[in-house]
Amino acid sequence: MPASRVSAEAIAARLSAVGLTTRVDELDRFTSVEAEVPETLSAASWREVLDVVAEADRFGLHATSLNGRTLWAVVHRTVPTTGDVGGPGHQR
Repeated sequence: MPASRVSAEAIAARLSAVGLTTRVDELDRFTSVEAEVPETLSAASWREVLDVVAEADRFGLHATSLNGRTLWAVVHRTVPTTGDVGGPGHQR
């Protein structure tokens, strides 16, 4: 299992412990975690959620009046740091 998946699963488990329902998706360059955030989430729970998603490489909140609030976090896959990665002078 890729390290990004392990990290994303750990984030998802911690968000679940706060009471959020999570989804984990593995994509080509990263693994994502999404969770629906209820309107009734307490301030203390928000602080815990922010501590959790701070472990990710990127995170955000998508909020609409139609679909509610979806929290997302992304953990990037590791890129090789040695060898010729795409030719001279090219590092991903």
